[in-house]
This record gives sequence, C-alpha cells and structure tokens, in this order.
Amino acid sequence: MYVKVIPIVVAIVFFTGTQAQYEDKRCKCICPSVSSVLNNTDETNRMLIIDNVPPSKCNCDGVILPRVGDKIKGKEQEFCPRCECKNEIRNTTIIKVVVIIVIWIISLLACYMAFLSCLDPLLNKRVKANYQEHTNEDEETSTPSSSSHQMGVRSTNMLNRVGHQQDKWKRQVREQRRNIYDRHTMLN
Repeated sequence: MYVKVIPIVVAIVFFTGTQAQYEDKRCKCICPSVSSVLNNTDETNRMLIIDNVPPSKCNCDGVILPRVGDKIKGKEQEFCPRCECKNEIRNTTIIKVVVIIVIWIISLLACYMAFLSCLDPLLNKRVKANYQEHTNEDEETSTPSSSSHQMGVRSTNMLNRVGHQQDKWKRQVREQRRNIYDRHTMLN
C-alpha cells in the first residue's frame, strides 16, 4: 500500500514544485479594543485583524495603525505594546497532498468493503449448499479420474472450513454484544 502512495506523492510535489514554496502568508494581529486606551467602556471585545502584508510590516505600525489610527488619536504608544502580531506561513501543497492521500485511502477501504460485501453472500451460499462432512483428508485414491473429483472435494472442504470459522466468529461476536448490552443495562 505504501509503495502505491509514494509515486502519487512524488508526482504531486513535482508538479506543484514550480509554484512558490509557501503559498499562503498572512499577518495576524490580536489587540485590545480601542476603548481600553480611550478609557471608554462601550466596547470590551478584543480586535482580530488579519492582513496580507510582507513579514517586515507585520507589526502594529504596518497593520493596526492604518485601520484604527484615527480612533486612538495620538495614543499609539499606549495601544501598540498591547497588540500581538504574528506572521503566519503555511504550506498548502502539503495540506493538499495529505487530503489527497486521506481521500485515496478512504476510497480504497470503501472499495474493499464493497468487495467483501459482494463476496460474503456468494461464500455463504456455496458453503451451505456444498457442505459435506470431512472424515479423513489423508486417504487418496490412485485412479486418475477421481483426482479431479478430489480437488473439487478439497476446495469444497476448504470453503466449508472458512465458512464454519466465519459462522463461529459471527456467533462469538453476537454473544459478546449480548454480554456487553446485558452488562450495560444491569449497570443503569
């Protein structure tokens, strides 16, 4: 499974490698409300300002003051130290690759589940229709015409064993579920 994923990842990284390495840049600033500097209690919520500026301008002077400079009226020296600005960079190529891999794995598992769902009725039908009691596997007849018949009997016996084990497992699961639900109702 991992062998199949590697070429896909390499192809995606190779084809998207011509773009910029970091596609999504932003400056995120969290500041107190303007009313905290103006000694006004009208607004008490914090401000969140997100802007697309170069990393050198990711500060109060480059992001906050152009938006609220007229409201704080010369109290920039009190307001700016309370602001916390961070330059955030994320690699969206890696995010795309991870999402593609997750979708691919989920699709593969869904196909496998559909295959097993289609196979289960066929296997159960064959096992129940061709059930023969097996007495001794080591006995073989030496006639050539019966060898093909024995191969069919052996394959039928193998299917019977698989079906028997599957039925046994299903009974055990039903029994475990019944015990769990009984204990759960007894605890309540």
